[in-house]
Amino acid sequence: MTLSRKITSGQNVHPDKLAFAKRLRREMTPAERRLWKALRGNALDGFHFRRQQVIEGYIADFYCDAAKLAIELDGGVHQEQWQYDESRDEAIASIGVRVLRISNDAMLDVEAVIEHIRQALPSRRRT
Repeated sequence: MTLSRKITSGQNVHPDKLAFAKRLRREMTPAERRLWKALRGNALDGFHFRRQQVIEGYIADFYCDAAKLAIELDGGVHQEQWQYDESRDEAIASIGVRVLRISNDAMLDVEAVIEHIRQALPSRRRT
């Protein structure tokens, strides 16, 4: 079931969470920088992505509101926090947002990752 919720504006987010998201934008990992370079400025088929978007109290690495798609880049720490990630994915999915997980290792082939993301986007807006 898809629930309609405000994600990119109108959310009641604790100021500490917003400050943390801003810090994460300034301190992106190398994999996040590579992906952001490919996504920023509506470069992927005209879809607008945001970095470090708060969704249901969690911070998604990248988020496209038009596609209701959150992208998570998973480094080594995610092997240790799989239960947290599972809870986060369930909370985000409960409001109709799909979570696409991509390993940092996959970012060695950015073009393949972009094609994987493209396949997760609705075709109605592709150019």
